[in-house]
Amino acid sequence: MALHYITNEPLEAASARRAGVDRIMVDLEIMGKEQRQRGRSTVISRHSLRDVSAVRQRVPHGALLVRTNPPHPGLDREVNEVIARGADVVMLPMFTQPQEVALFVKAVARRARVCLLLETPQALTRLPLILSVPGIDEIMVGLNDLHLGLGLRFMFECLAGGLVEHVAHQVRSAGISFGFGGIARVGEGLVPAELILSEHVRLGSSLVILSRSFRAGADIDLATEVGRVRAEEERLRGLSMVELQRNRMELCSRVWRIAGCLQ
Repeated sequence: MALHYITNEPLEAASARRAGVDRIMVDLEIMGKEQRQRGRSTVISRHSLRDVSAVRQRVPHGALLVRTNPPHPGLDREVNEVIARGADVVMLPMFTQPQEVALFVKAVARRARVCLLLETPQALTRLPLILSVPGIDEIMVGLNDLHLGLGLRFMFECLAGGLVEHVAHQVRSAGISFGFGGIARVGEGLVPAELILSEHVRLGSSLVILSRSFRAGADIDLATEVGRVRAEEERLRGLSMVELQRNRMELCSRVWRIAGCLQ
């Protein structure tokens, strides 16, 4: 499973790679984000195109993912710029229709891998049409914006309610790599990270973004924390489908309780 670490700091990016992180993610998305997430305890990155170039110097080929802004009139120029600055994977957020995806794929023009961040109700509904667009390499489900768009109370309701499983089946059947959301450090999280990771394994996910709890600091040994994720993933892969389903039942119970949906 490819672990993604968000940072625009070159030295931190290099350190994260040494700690066992697979990809570094530079996040350029800013358009519309403050309005969507106002009042939420979410982090809005303030990364820049210069950061792409700086991080590129510190990470090996294949390890740099850049999230662009959502579809907008200047997206093709933005895509050209991030690829020129060294992006190996380019991620499109907040798309709603297949035409936007087709334009994005055309802009990338096979110069980098194409990753879609599915996080709108419209894209969820139109997934069969989106999957018909040639040239998509990866699709991740963005649980935070998706749950907001659906009017849900808690982002993991999308996981407990079967929406992520629905996407996983369709995406993997199309031969496209699949992943979703983020995970906290093992032993932490409002919903324990072990249960979230169990769903990644059960659903055949190969992509995950590490949450901000992994951000390197004086009190965090990132290599140790990444190692714990790897060890837990290996343990979960040894479980039977019955055991993974049992984990899912526990996850659902916790999610519905947090969301206030249980009577």
